[in-house]
Amino acid sequence: METVRAAERELMARLPEGALMQRAAAGLAAACADLLGRVYGSRVALLVGSGDNGGDALYAGARLARRGAGVTAVLLNPDRAHQGGLAALRAAGGRTVSAEGGRAGADGGEAASDDGKVAADWGEAAVARADLVIDGIVGIGGKGGLRPDAERLVRAVRGIAVAVDLPSGVDADTGEVRGSAVRADATITFGAYKPGLLIDPAHTHAGALRLIDIGLDAHLPADPDVEALQHEDVAALLPRPMPESDKYRRGVVGVVAGSARYPGAAVLAVSGALRGGAGAVRYVGPAADDVISRFPETLVHTGPPAKAGRVQSWVVGPGLGDGAAAKHSLDDVLASDVPVLVDADGLHLLPAGSDLRKREAATVLTPHAGEAAALLGVSREEVESGRLAAVRALSERYGATVLLKGSTTLIAAEHQPVRVNPTGTGWLATAGSGDVLSGLIGSLLATGLPARDAASVGAYLHGLAARRATTPHGAPIAAYDVSTALTDTWRDVLA
Repeated sequence: METVRAAERELMARLPEGALMQRAAAGLAAACADLLGRVYGSRVALLVGSGDNGGDALYAGARLARRGAGVTAVLLNPDRAHQGGLAALRAAGGRTVSAEGGRAGADGGEAASDDGKVAADWGEAAVARADLVIDGIVGIGGKGGLRPDAERLVRAVRGIAVAVDLPSGVDADTGEVRGSAVRADATITFGAYKPGLLIDPAHTHAGALRLIDIGLDAHLPADPDVEALQHEDVAALLPRPMPESDKYRRGVVGVVAGSARYPGAAVLAVSGALRGGAGAVRYVGPAADDVISRFPETLVHTGPPAKAGRVQSWVVGPGLGDGAAAKHSLDDVLASDVPVLVDADGLHLLPAGSDLRKREAATVLTPHAGEAAALLGVSREEVESGRLAAVRALSERYGATVLLKGSTTLIAAEHQPVRVNPTGTGWLATAGSGDVLSGLIGSLLATGLPARDAASVGAYLHGLAARRATTPHGAPIAAYDVSTALTDTWRDVLA
C-alpha cells in the first residue's frame, strides 16, 4: 500500500491541511446515509482507532450528527484519537465513550468510572443499539488481527457494519487475514481499490464495495500491483471474425481430455471450447463417441495429439487420468509450438518445477488451491490464506501464465499486474465447471488472444455465465448450464 500512501502524501502537499480527510469523510457520510435510508433519528456508533481511519470516521460521524443522527464514538485509544475529528463530532452534538474506562458527553467533559468494565459496557451498549456502525479502528497500514478490546466491540455489532477504506484486521496488500477481523456489510474505500478488498479471504470480509474519488488518480502509478477487468475491457478483447474469415482462420483449438473413467470431462471441455470464439474444435482421446453424440460438429481423432492435425492451441488434462498414455499426451502437447493450457490431471502429471519458459509458445496453468499447493510443495491452507503470494510464486517458478481458481480467481503472468476476476459466484463450486473454463480459455487462445488476456477474459465470461444461469434468485447449477449460458453472456458484454 506504499503506492497509495505516496499518492496521498503528494496530493496532500497540494491541498489545504485536512482537505483530503474532509473529502474522504464527505464520501463516507454520504454512503452511510444511503445505507441508512433515513438519517434523522437513527443511531450510529463509531469504532475509532488512533489513525487517519479514525479521523475519517469522526468527521463522517459529525456530518451525520448534523443531519439528526444520534452518534456515539467509542474511542479505543482516547489519548491518540484524531483531535480535529473529536472536536467536530462534539460540536455537532455527538458523544464519546472511552473503551479504556471513561465517558465523555457532548461538551467533552469526562465522566469517571470506578469500574473499567462499566465503561466497556457503555461502549458495547452503544455499538449493540446502533443502526449502523462505522469501523475506523485501523487503516491500510494495519497488520495482524484485531486486539481483544476491539474484537469485543466488533462482536457487539447488530446493525449495518461499514468499514472505512478496508475492514480492520485484514491485510490491505495481500488479502490475508491473520486473526480476528471485521466482517463488513459494506466497505467505503478511497482513491483506489486496495488489493486486499479484491482477494480472498479478505474479500469475504469487505461486503459491498464503493469507491470514493478523492483525486488520487493523477498521483497513482500507471501500472498497479493488482487490477480487475471491467465490461468495456473484456468487450474490447473479445475476438470478432472478419468477412473473409473461415473456420481455420478463426482458429482451431485441440482438446486432449477425458478417459474411460471420466468421459464427461471431455464433453464439458469441448462444450466450453465451442463457445470461446474459435472456428473449430479438434478432440483427441478415448471419449470421441461421447463427444460426437453431444457435439457432432467436433473434429475427432484417436491420437496421439501430434498426429491429430493442425491446431492453434491445445487444452490438456481434464479427466485425462494418470497412466502412461496420459503422460505421453501431455508431453506431446507441451512439445508443440502453439499455446497450451494445462488443467486438472495434466497438472498432476507436470514434473514439479518444470521450466515452461523453454517452450516456443505460451503456457497457461489453471490449478485450484489443492493443485497449486502440490505444484509449490506447500499446504493447501498456505495457498488459501495467501492466494496472491501463491499465484505469483507459481508464475515465477514455472514461467507460465497461472490462473488460480477459487472464490476469487487470480491470473498472474511474470512482470505484469495480477488480475482479479470480479464476476465469480459460489454456485460455480460444482463438478466440471473447471473443465468448461479450460475449454473456453483454450478457444480464446486459438483465436490469437495473448495468454494473460485469454485467461482473464475466459474467467470473466465464465463467472458471468454462472451468474446468468443461477439468476434471478440464486439456485444450484450444473457445469453444462454454465457452458450453455456463454453465448448470451458474450452478447451481453458486447451490448
